[in-house]
Amino acid sequence: QVQLEESGGGTVHTGGSLRLSCAASGYIFKINDMAWYRQAPGEQRELVARITSKGRTNYADSVKGRVTISRDDASKTMFLQMNSLKPEDTAVYYCYAEVQHSPNYEYEYWGQGTQVTVSS
Repeated sequence: QVQLEESGGGTVHTGGSLRLSCAASGYIFKINDMAWYRQAPGEQRELVARITSKGRTNYADSVKGRVTISRDDASKTMFLQMNSLKPEDTAVYYCYAEVQHSPNYEYEYWGQGTQVTVSS
């Protein structure tokens, strides 16, 4: 099994910054794509940013230019640097990872989520 533990959430004012972290632990052969999703109250979960094992990234249009996703494979940690935060960024942010336990099998894992609240 694999655990994904998010940290770094909190409450900031409009225009503020936060850096989220997601640390993976457990039996890991390789981590492929990783991503951050978010879910606001009453809304569907949506992709914020995604990063491949080769470092290619893509972002939701709503966060482009304000958010940077990165990863450190040595520590099995993914980051989300969020700047110029807006009230509409308020949501629970979830870490997602595609993990191989062996060369032939890949599983999807989710973290428990971390709350980000941006006050106006």
